[in-house]
Amino acid sequence: MAEAAAVDYTLANPDTITKYKVAGEISQKVLKEVAGWIKADASIVELCERGDQLLAEEVGKVYKGKKVLKGIGHCTTISPSAYVTPYTPLKSDTEEAAATLKEGEVVKIQLGAQIDGFCTIVCDNVIVGASEGEVTGREADLILATYYANELLLRLMVPPGLVAHGDEEEQKKAASKKAYTQSQITNMLEKVTKAYGCNLVESTTIWLFEHNEIESKKKIILAPGEGVRGEGLPEIGEVWGVEMGVSLGSGKVKNNGNRTTLHRRTATTYQLKRPTSRSLLSEVVKKFGTFPFSLRQLEDEKSAKVGVVECVRSGVLRQYEVVVEKDSSPVARLFSTVAITKNGMQRLAQPAALDLSKYKSDKKIEDEEILKILEQPIGKTSTKKNKKKKKKPAKKAAAGGAAEEEEESDEE
Repeated sequence: MAEAAAVDYTLANPDTITKYKVAGEISQKVLKEVAGWIKADASIVELCERGDQLLAEEVGKVYKGKKVLKGIGHCTTISPSAYVTPYTPLKSDTEEAAATLKEGEVVKIQLGAQIDGFCTIVCDNVIVGASEGEVTGREADLILATYYANELLLRLMVPPGLVAHGDEEEQKKAASKKAYTQSQITNMLEKVTKAYGCNLVESTTIWLFEHNEIESKKKIILAPGEGVRGEGLPEIGEVWGVEMGVSLGSGKVKNNGNRTTLHRRTATTYQLKRPTSRSLLSEVVKKFGTFPFSLRQLEDEKSAKVGVVECVRSGVLRQYEVVVEKDSSPVARLFSTVAITKNGMQRLAQPAALDLSKYKSDKKIEDEEILKILEQPIGKTSTKKNKKKKKKPAKKAAAGGAAEEEEESDEE
């Protein structure tokens, strides 16, 4: 018999980008809904459950009747003010199940959908109780620092010359430039965060995404801790999960000692001994594949807490430790899923556009090099008809005013 043709999972296959886009639309829609539920005294675990339910419902509406594996690519997590990592408490833990949101704290919502193994993750910040009116003081500094650092990071990740403008000579000059190194990227981002009296969160990691994989071989590590280093830079044809973490404190992190509830399956195989462990792994493989899940999503949460011990110890599951800001200062995080195409960077899934006019700060970015980079587009203007015109983020916006991000280019 002839061998079945290998499936092309790269961006060269139009079906791949379509599935990423569908997953991205779902992730963005659910993120917006969950953000609208944020209020003081709301139960964190209940918000997470509602978010997962909505994710499952929205994923269920697409690719009906087709043999396409689909589901939650990253369970809903709600991280309180000083929390750095995604947080999802358990109902069976009395103390954690009672955790609620507090007025004025900076909450991070992270979630994602996956279609046929193509996952899009998003994360956004919501200040509890600040849905109306202006945000001032240190909270405004934090949100603006995170926004501009994220916009700068995306532009620094675009391969040199990919979206160069001007005449042929100018474009050649841009293309001949070397890509920014990871240390250069960190240094430039620190100029942004320090302008607002903030710091990058230690070892914030940006990962290469692949089919059924959100932590592939290449990674960029911002403000790396001791003995930690990234490996590789973005290239055309790749999809990346881009995270930006900023703190009002030192940016240093520590484990807060809470039970780890977020896990994902690894490529490691091991003959598990306990029935509870084997049952848990079987359920994980069936429901979540290699994507992050919470123990609260499993049929028997209490049994899962027992079975997960051997799974983690043997390496078949990876646990995501609960990490917080070392001095308990508020932290903001953004997460976008982007594709690097021949026309530049395309945002497959991103947080909702920030209304910059709402955030009032007496601080601003004054570094001319940074301001110039922030004015650059991340993708080439589409030549197709009926496309909205781009809006460039004006220099004055980064210096304290307001501007909207440009429309995205088409990937084709």
